[in-house]
Amino acid sequence: MTANGSHIGKCFCGSVEIEVSGDPAAMGFCHCSSCRTWSAGPVNAFTLWPPEKVPIVKGLNTLVDYQKTANSKRIWCKICGGHLMTEHPLWNVTDVYAAIIPTLPFQAALHVNYQETVLPMADGLPKYRDVPTTLGGTGELIAV
Repeated sequence: MTANGSHIGKCFCGSVEIEVSGDPAAMGFCHCSSCRTWSAGPVNAFTLWPPEKVPIVKGLNTLVDYQKTANSKRIWCKICGGHLMTEHPLWNVTDVYAAIIPTLPFQAALHVNYQETVLPMADGLPKYRDVPTTLGGTGELIAV
């Protein structure tokens, strides 16, 4: 954590740095096949922030992105390939991957897209079929 209470996130090689400030809007786990494929893992730990709370403080010229759907623009470093964040313009949030901001105490509050899970997690957190209604989802919970 920096002196002003913000957190610095970096790509794998350190060429890109972002700074998140304040509190994230939400933290949790996404189990959708898109996040799993993108992260090369069985689950993606996310932190959601208002876009204005995620400035690029170093390496803007080394960022590249890919937008497969209108809902998600994935951003990474073109030097090392390190994944940094996903912009969700329809929800007006930016998902900064929890792994790149190690000084932020990660406290998951929910699971999203849990019906697609390949890694069941018995942690007592709510498991949503898609996303909560506040993000345009059904808000439907999955019984586990």
